[in-house]
Amino acid sequence: MNMEKSHCEDSFSSLLLEDIKLRLLRAFREQGSKEADSVQLPGPVEHSDSCTTALAAQEELRRVHIEGAIAWLRLEMKSQNRKLARTLLDLSMEIQRLRNETDMSAALESKTLSTTAILE
Repeated sequence: MNMEKSHCEDSFSSLLLEDIKLRLLRAFREQGSKEADSVQLPGPVEHSDSCTTALAAQEELRRVHIEGAIAWLRLEMKSQNRKLARTLLDLSMEIQRLRNETDMSAALESKTLSTTAILE
């Protein structure tokens, strides 16, 4: 159990670091695109191999970001499922305890009434 928790925490930490990395890359990319928008290039712009490579790299980063988000959601759903299962188990045990307590009270009251009836 402890090892599983540690593994989940490690996975979560990795996902969190990946998310931070992607946010930083996006922030710098947006900042760079604002600067690039302010610079006007004369004439038509040709798409080079480096541009295609950059687009492929951006697409790969986007894919990795989406996969990271999905993995994080899966971990979060597992955590929520465990909490819900624990809550349901606790509620079930509390209901059983209350039933037993009610049954004992009813039995005790019945015994008291029968003792009183015999004495009268």
